[in-house]
Amino acid sequence: MEAIYVKGAPDAIGPYCHAMKVGNLVFVSGQAAVNPATKKLVGSSIEEQTEQTFNNISVILAGMGLDLKNIVKTTVFLKDMDDFQGMNKVYEKRFDGHKPARSTISVKKNPLDALVEIECIAEM
Repeated sequence: MEAIYVKGAPDAIGPYCHAMKVGNLVFVSGQAAVNPATKKLVGSSIEEQTEQTFNNISVILAGMGLDLKNIVKTTVFLKDMDDFQGMNKVYEKRFDGHKPARSTISVKKNPLDALVEIECIAEM
């Protein structure tokens, strides 16, 4: 098991790493729309926050030579299930035809009061 920390990804807001590598699987910690430079939540719409969240996931994966096509499973945590269509529009665009398994859950509150948080599992 190997803890992964990637330069350019937002710092963790708790006692966890960006990802854990176990065998040929990478478990990426939940990411939100945090600007890595300012450490602040960015975007007021679900679309803006979903884009930034995928930017952060992409940086972590790229740090290990991977990209979104390596993802086999995602879990999406939405503050409001009414944002599903907006999130899904960005999600579909970012995956560009790749369709990993997915769960989408409505939660009362995400860290930093983000509209969306996404965690994923990728294969190396």
